[in-house]
Amino acid sequence: MSRFALTVSLFVMSVTTTWADGFPQHFTHRYGTTIVVDEPQKVVSISYIGHDFLLALGVKPYALRKWYGTDAFGVWPWGHEALGDATPIVLQGQLDFEQIAALRPDLIIGQWSGISEQDYKILSRIAPTIAPQVGFGDYGMRWQDMLATLGRATDTTAKAQAIINRIETRFTTLKAQHPEWQDASAVMVFPGQTGAYTARDIRGRFLEDLGFKVPAAINEHPMADNFYVPIPDEDLSAIDTDALIWLDAGGSIPTLQKMPLRPHMTAFKEGREVYASPMLSAALSHSSPLSLDYALDALVPLLEAATDGNPHTVVPSMQKAGIAPAFDG
Repeated sequence: MSRFALTVSLFVMSVTTTWADGFPQHFTHRYGTTIVVDEPQKVVSISYIGHDFLLALGVKPYALRKWYGTDAFGVWPWGHEALGDATPIVLQGQLDFEQIAALRPDLIIGQWSGISEQDYKILSRIAPTIAPQVGFGDYGMRWQDMLATLGRATDTTAKAQAIINRIETRFTTLKAQHPEWQDASAVMVFPGQTGAYTARDIRGRFLEDLGFKVPAAINEHPMADNFYVPIPDEDLSAIDTDALIWLDAGGSIPTLQKMPLRPHMTAFKEGREVYASPMLSAALSHSSPLSLDYALDALVPLLEAATDGNPHTVVPSMQKAGIAPAFDG
């Protein structure tokens, strides 16, 4: 799971139903409709990133599903302040339905969880379960829609609205400040068993919200599975973009150093690569209301260096990782 890693009518439907107050609340999703009758007191998140969204709203999950990382509770540094002294029960790996039932939750958060319809049927017998939204893949739901949904489910709609407005304004401002990014190509890629994220994924959407475009070779790839496209090591042309962000969940630097065709890429030769450290890669992969500010703070200066039109400009993260191209003179 480390590699993950709208139609207008659906968007309008989302906007018109998102900010209804009070209970009961009705949620239409790919597996049907879920009704949350009262404000939940015992929320269990089986989403790999859902706890970040709950914490951003001031809701501390009773149990959460740890994705990866060294934190005992699966919460990365950007969520530590919001978690405070809470000690949620940690779920990890494949879902254990008996364990979840024993928790006696009154709401289960299943967005960005990969649950099947059969999983949903079992979970919904335990407690009201919010599954992924219609029209998206398992990991394609917009962060705004995830937060808005949880705002309704936890009676924190005003807070969710304020967070969405603030972060969207920040993206809009950065986009306006960088006209050179408008329609320039960019992509986020994991090396090794190389794969790139489409604009239907939160990582690809992050780039497009800044004005970049994920190339059609990625978005329209015949093997695209809504969010991730494999890239053959013998042909890296699809990811030879105006800005190429290498993600790292740990161990990517040696892989990049040994990638035989990388030195032949224009992005390499012109210094347009960005190395995202494991922390930055995790922030981008969560793309949550808590991690997005961290991701923007860290990535924007690196993108500025990579896209300034001067091949000799050093991208600091590339230099620190020891994988920056060497230029004569």
